[in-house]
Amino acid sequence: MRFSELAHYLERLEATASRNDMTKILAEVYAKAGHDETDKLSYLLLGELTPSYRGVDFQIAEKMMIQILASAYEMSAARVLNQFRRKGDLGDLAYELAESAGKNSSSLNVEDVYDRLRAVAEDAGTGSQERKKRAMADILQALDRTSAKYVARIPVGKMRLGFSEATILDALSLMLKGDKSARPAIERAYNVMADIGAIAKRVKKGGLASLSRLHAEPGTPIRPSLAERVSHVADAMKKAGPEVGLEEKLDGLRMQVHVWHEVSERRVSLFSRNLENTTAMFPEIVAAARRLKVKSIILDGEAIGYYPKTGTFAPFQETVQRKRKHDVAAFAEKLPLSIFVFDLLYLDGKSLLDRPFRERRAMLERTLPREDDTVRLTTFEVTQDPARVGEALAESVGKGLEGLVAKNLDAPYQPGSRGFHWVKLKATTAALGNLRGGGIKGLPDTIDCIVMGAYRGRGKRAAFGVGGFLLGVRGKDGRYFSLSRLGTGLSDDNFREAHRRVRMLSVKEQPKEYAVEKETAPHIWLKPSLVVEILADEITLSPRHTAGKKGADGKGYSLRFPRLVRFRDDKKAQDATTDEEVAKMFKMQKKT
Repeated sequence: MRFSELAHYLERLEATASRNDMTKILAEVYAKAGHDETDKLSYLLLGELTPSYRGVDFQIAEKMMIQILASAYEMSAARVLNQFRRKGDLGDLAYELAESAGKNSSSLNVEDVYDRLRAVAEDAGTGSQERKKRAMADILQALDRTSAKYVARIPVGKMRLGFSEATILDALSLMLKGDKSARPAIERAYNVMADIGAIAKRVKKGGLASLSRLHAEPGTPIRPSLAERVSHVADAMKKAGPEVGLEEKLDGLRMQVHVWHEVSERRVSLFSRNLENTTAMFPEIVAAARRLKVKSIILDGEAIGYYPKTGTFAPFQETVQRKRKHDVAAFAEKLPLSIFVFDLLYLDGKSLLDRPFRERRAMLERTLPREDDTVRLTTFEVTQDPARVGEALAESVGKGLEGLVAKNLDAPYQPGSRGFHWVKLKATTAALGNLRGGGIKGLPDTIDCIVMGAYRGRGKRAAFGVGGFLLGVRGKDGRYFSLSRLGTGLSDDNFREAHRRVRMLSVKEQPKEYAVEKETAPHIWLKPSLVVEILADEITLSPRHTAGKKGADGKGYSLRFPRLVRFRDDKKAQDATTDEEVAKMFKMQKKT
């Protein structure tokens, strides 16, 4: 496919806010593409070159991109900068400059552009910045104006098309079947191999049959299994029992540990819950993983600051400071982490995803060393007694932990799925005196919200730059729906920190994936990036918010007395709570 043809599809995608229309356009793109280019095409559609866990980064900021545009179109950097301030978008600026230069056609195909961009991103070492500038300028010079518009956005991560991998999964189904009936099978494969390019290439070349031969592989992260919420011990026993495996719910960083051999070299990779490669951040866990007496393994667990001598855990606010790219060694010495492993997904060449949990747990206990303080087993007990579950919940909360996870002993691992194979009992809103009775008052969980925008402050808050925020939740279709305003429960330091983040994430226009009523529109829009954990007294109904809203005159969900628990820097927008989860919590709250 010529890149200029892809660029016209990108233009159509940018012009529509309809999820169905986006899906149809993407299905057209995949239908016309050759199977050998489908993987590269998929990454470019998302403004990327590889899955995010591969860590390929251009190291090109807006300032450098302005210099590249000046070089490509033979203009002074000062003049290009002035035009950028007027346009506000590098892609629109590149289109204007290419049009003025008469760049109306291009012979480059998708693979040509992808390979040249990949070479720019991978260039490193002495003099690499200047080489990147020259190479990017050469690429832009060879492109027509519409192609230049989108290529200029890719290095700075601002494609602004408003869809994610979820929409691509629908599009692949539409291409194959003419509807979304193949989506579940394609998504199951994506959950096991979270590489949208590899999945799309398989589907394009071999259809659904090719996905049946796909298995977990060390080095490629598996989308983590997630626990469903319940508000009462009786519900936990009913959904996951009658016999359940109990584990303490730790408040740390979700982590997958992969160990394998590649070209006679022992490799270790660590992945976060949102599939970010965090290997360089946690050298003590990498070193411990290398010591495991296995050929290959994939472990699922929670990394947290832990003090073996006292048996106590560090607060989340301390643990999350370890998620950093700089001063890693100093912080590792200051607060070493332990990973508490609760599942075994792969061992010595064999995937264990389909094995029952009781079998995976037994194999895990035989595999992990007992004497290692860095790689540890989670606590675990099996019970059929609801009273014991209530006692264990109270004991966990008494240690300062979040609560319990009760697991179905006969269930397989369910990648990327939230279900009743695992259920969580969190005591964030609990009255501790009632725990032994089994019930949790109020909401069964906190809610992870996207900060969609900010309102300007008045009085004292005017000094902070912001006075409140618009919170939203994620829809299954990739859009975000408003749920609540947040203006109370924040300290002065919270407001200052929030203002700093608002400055970094603000955009001029409402992101096209946001569904917000005019009366609740914030003064400042933010791109979907900042996740906050919110505690509320209850979920209510409101005509002002769009989460769960049916029809123009319907009511959506809202939060009563929301307050900030913490910023969730360990989570991305796609990890936010969904509107479907909010609906379930609303129903559970009514029962409780």
